Order: sequence, then C-alpha cells, then structure tokens
Amino acid sequence: MTEGNFVDYVKMNVASGNGGKGSAHLHREKYIQKGGPDGGDGGRGGHVILRGNPNLWTLIHLKFKRHIKADHGAHGSKGRSTGADGEDAYLDVPLGTVVRDTDSNEILFEITEEGEEKIVAEGGMGGRGNWHFKNSINQTPRYAQPGVPLEERHITLELKLLADVGLVGFPNAGKSTLLSVLTSAKPKIADYEFTTLKPNLGIVEYRDFKSFVMADIPGIIEGAAEGKGLGYYFLRHIERNSILLFLIPADAKDIVEQYEILVDELRRYNPEMLDKERFVVISKSDMLDDELKAEMAVILDKDLDSNYLFISSVAQQGLTELKDNLWKMLND
Repeated sequence: MTEGNFVDYVKMNVASGNGGKGSAHLHREKYIQKGGPDGGDGGRGGHVILRGNPNLWTLIHLKFKRHIKADHGAHGSKGRSTGADGEDAYLDVPLGTVVRDTDSNEILFEITEEGEEKIVAEGGMGGRGNWHFKNSINQTPRYAQPGVPLEERHITLELKLLADVGLVGFPNAGKSTLLSVLTSAKPKIADYEFTTLKPNLGIVEYRDFKSFVMADIPGIIEGAAEGKGLGYYFLRHIERNSILLFLIPADAKDIVEQYEILVDELRRYNPEMLDKERFVVISKSDMLDDELKAEMAVILDKDLDSNYLFISSVAQQGLTELKDNLWKMLND
C-alpha cells in the first residue's frame, strides 16, 4: 500500500429515506359503491448502515463520496397494500473505524468486528393507512398518517489501525527500513525526518506459514500529545496495536531518555496505552562493536524497564531473534 493511498480521515453527509405516506383510499368495486377504508401503510425509509469489512485497510474508497442517501419508502395503496421499504445504503469500512458526529464531536460507535453493522442514519417510519383509524363512530376516515421524515447528519470517520505490532519511535529512527526488510511493504525511505507522513502496513511472515501484521507509525516528537508535529493524526493508530515495538537508534545521545520521552507522550495521550506489552530494539547496531554493545547493555539492564534487542535492518542482524520474541509475546 503506497502512502498516497492511505486515507484514515473522512467527513461526509448521510441522509436516510423518508417514510412513505399511508393511503386514505376507500374501497370501491362493482356493486360496492361505499366500501370501507382500505388504505395501506407506507413503507419504511432506507437506513444508512456502516458495515465492518476485514478486507479493507483504508478509507480511500470513501474519500470522494461526500453525500450518501438511502431510498425513500413507497406510499401505501388500496387493498391495504403496504408500500415497499426504501433500500438501505451500506458503507463498508475497515475494522477499527471510529464514527463521530461532526457537529458535536461525540463518538457514536466503533466498528471492530467482521460483518458488524451499525445504523448511522435511521430511515423514517411509514405512515399508517386510514383503515387503522376506523371505529364505530368514524367508519370512513378519509385521512392517513404521513411518513416520518428522513434523518440527516454530518459524520466523521476516523480509522485506528488494528495491527499486531506497532512501531514507535522518533523521526528517522529506522522504522520504515525495518518494515521494508521484515515485510513486502515498500514505504518511502530517506535520510531526513518525517519521511513517513502516514502509517504503512506490512505482513511479517513467520515460520510454518504463520504471519502477523506490523504497522509503521509516523515518528513521534516531544509534545505530540498536545498536537505538535503530526500529533493526533498518528497517535490514534497506536491505540489498537497489541504490542508496541519501540525503535531507538544506536547513535542516540541517551537511549533510556529517548525511550522515557516516547512512553511519556503515550501516557499523556492515553494512559491505557501503558498497559500494552512493550519491546525495545536498538536499531542501526551495525555501527557498534561487541565491546560497545556490552557497555551499553550494562546501562540498559539497569535503567530500561523493558526487554530489548540490538538489531540492524541493513546488515540483517538480530531480525530472526526479533521475530521470535514478537511471536512469543503475541501468543503468550
């Protein structure tokens, strides 16, 4: 999936269908000139329904669908015939989609399961025909109910990626390079900060035809929880990952300090993220010799509150061990 095809935020207007009118028809046929009321009910207006689809990874198919309308219900007719219900309008969305009311910013619901269906705009109920209003006093009512009007609202769809492993780190820490080596994904890679502006997904192939999903999240900067840098645009994608894989380059001034800054940004954005399992990899470790790694390990063993591993994506060092650790964490 290319970066330009990843759409995780869409605003749209949705409108259900009007309910059909009830009929005020009076029964007429040969030799029966003054039959009673036989007007049928109107049909229900169509709903606008969101449906979870596990085959979708992005909202790009909705990027240019700004207005969604369901069909109106048909009017009732003679012979107590009920009008047809309006056809529902279905919108397939990826799992992990959060639906908000744009005007109030209230979260309406989330779609997290395959085939899960939620009504976002309810179709109007059909009006009742005049035969419902017949009684001993008024035996020939010449009125019927109108249908209930449609429901229209502005909604915002936000995608929070559902991935097994989410890569977390500062800009230019080597996340995209690691993803490209472990998976068949082809993220943009360059030697400058914020090369990755949108998340990338890849499938990591493991032993015996097993696999898991890894997400490359754009780099965090200090203050991201307050919206600095790319702020909320990528922090929300970390919420749904089972494991947080922190990448810190071996040439960082202070590895433990960088790790603590990253953890603090996640805590300030959503404290529940600290309940997720964490693993730290020291990337670009091909520039370290064994003696320097041993010295760094003494400090990391003392001050780092997480398991860690030295790797190099370019030199293909430690990658098999990394996959073994991640698979074990996912299946414990």
